[in-house]
Amino acid sequence: MFFWFIATAVITVGFVFRDPTFDNRLLMVGSVLPGFDIVFGRSRVLHSVTVSIALLTLVMLATDRGSVRRKTLLGLPIGMILHLVFDAAWNDTATFWWPFTGLAFDDVGMSITDRGLVSVVLEAAGFVLCIWLWRINGLGGAARMRRFLADGQLITTPERRA
Repeated sequence: MFFWFIATAVITVGFVFRDPTFDNRLLMVGSVLPGFDIVFGRSRVLHSVTVSIALLTLVMLATDRGSVRRKTLLGLPIGMILHLVFDAAWNDTATFWWPFTGLAFDDVGMSITDRGLVSVVLEAAGFVLCIWLWRINGLGGAARMRRFLADGQLITTPERRA
């Protein structure tokens, strides 16, 4: 799944932070990053909340308060955490709480592939939500797309659509 995690992360951050200047580019990357555990065929370290929190801590310690760099980099761990939420990763306790539950990983598959038809439905819903986000943010226009690629900002309120 790809679209499900991107759409849910962008929508969640939009509702929670209500910050039209939030840089969504690294948020989107972070929201799909745990999916790269598929290389192992199972949920692994990227599905551990410990890794996401460690990255969040690193960003907070390595950047200055209120800086543009911090605001941009925070998207990555926030996206990873939201992936865990919308993947229901806590259902695999050993992986979710790794390494606190031991260093070995269970031979549990990935929820992305184990859910079967549910994953197809979620991905279809994510695709529809991504199209909706694309349209309400005017990303079909070349100028608007260039601006998004440059600053990662989406038009989230009617007054910003001008």
